[in-house]
Amino acid sequence: LGWKFYDADDYHSPENKKKMAEGIPLNDEDRIPWLCALHDILRREDSSRENAVLACSALKKMYRHVLVSGAAAIESNQPEQPGKNAPLKILFVHLDGPIDVIAGRLAKRRGHFMPPELLKSQFDTLEPPSAPEHFITVSLEKSLPEIVLEIEHAIFQG
Repeated sequence: LGWKFYDADDYHSPENKKKMAEGIPLNDEDRIPWLCALHDILRREDSSRENAVLACSALKKMYRHVLVSGAAAIESNQPEQPGKNAPLKILFVHLDGPIDVIAGRLAKRRGHFMPPELLKSQFDTLEPPSAPEHFITVSLEKSLPEIVLEIEHAIFQG
């Protein structure tokens, strides 16, 4: 696509990385500042009229809402500023697959702070996207070229 790519894992705080490395799942309190920082990155790209891809485990509907709307998604008493707080237009790609397929891929990953043992906690937390969220679901059991084509089609064909 020629778009900037961001891996959300690169933006976790040292405390979050340490917690996960110790096998402790993150909670909402851990994730919200991280998601707000990711929203700020996406907002900056949008303000520059740039497209970007963000790889992120936005497991809950609320997390995806923070990516779209930033801190305003959780701070209901924050005054609206016309134009500035307009929600971002984000297509969420829910890569869906059986836990054993994902576990097999995690087992091959080296040097990452999140141990494979935390995968179950992510499945337990997962709230798959649903209407009215702007999303597509793509099976991880497809080949990589098929996955990429399906995502590209959704982006460019609407």
